[in-house]
Amino acid sequence: MYPALSPGAVQVSAPNLEAALAAAKLGGFDGVEVNPSEIADRIDAQGVEAVRAVFAEAGVRPCGYGLPGDFRGDLSAWKKTLDGLPRLAAAMAAIGCDRSCIWILSFSNDLAYPAYFQFHVDRLQPAAQIYADHGIRLGLEFLGPQTIWREKPYEFIHSSAKMMELARAIGPNVGLLLDAWHWYTAGEGPADLAKLTNQDVVYVHVNDAPAGIALEDQVDNVRCLPGETGVIPMDVFFDGLRAMGYDGPIVAEPFKKALGDLPDDAARLAVVRESLRKIGV
Repeated sequence: MYPALSPGAVQVSAPNLEAALAAAKLGGFDGVEVNPSEIADRIDAQGVEAVRAVFAEAGVRPCGYGLPGDFRGDLSAWKKTLDGLPRLAAAMAAIGCDRSCIWILSFSNDLAYPAYFQFHVDRLQPAAQIYADHGIRLGLEFLGPQTIWREKPYEFIHSSAKMMELARAIGPNVGLLLDAWHWYTAGEGPADLAKLTNQDVVYVHVNDAPAGIALEDQVDNVRCLPGETGVIPMDVFFDGLRAMGYDGPIVAEPFKKALGDLPDDAARLAVVRESLRKIGV
């Protein structure tokens, strides 16, 4: 496991690769999320060795990236994304970045569970196959909070076990983006982590939950820094990660508005990095 930075998740400005690498280096992160389109364009223009050298000089590795496009939207637009995905996947593989992720809605306004399950298989299987051709894994993130799905027309996946069922239906290189927030708000514990392996878990997000709010009333975009309140039992969470031999990035995703009140990005990076140290990363 190693500390990695998602600049946007902690309100740090990173408009290009140099800025992202500089932010990660300044904050003391070992990895950083990158834009696959920018990487592919740079490789086309400069060659892969030149791009690798930029990472080597910074001493920061590319840790992951989001699945491009909108698989939930218009089918023709998604097919265009799939047409361009081999180029992006090849570029990311060339710089040693083999983890990509996407979040999955825990409800549908239009489709019951079986139909929505098949929708995800149909849309994501082609992307997973392209990734497999380039040695890349895809992590699916389940959304745990009841406040997201309990009043919606059709409930969908909001647990690690059910998301692994979807992952296996999509492809052998598909697993979880395991977020401590969603693990906690789904009511999961050590027994759920014990069912997972390092191959199952592609990516990890960490954070904390505000105190004094019942689990069933936690709201997704109201979170805390990792280890801030102790509501989420991070010792249990990390015991599970260590037991499965997880060897990937640990990324803070606190969605904490107060980070924006800090004077600059350097202050934000320092606070976020210290929060990860607090939980042993």
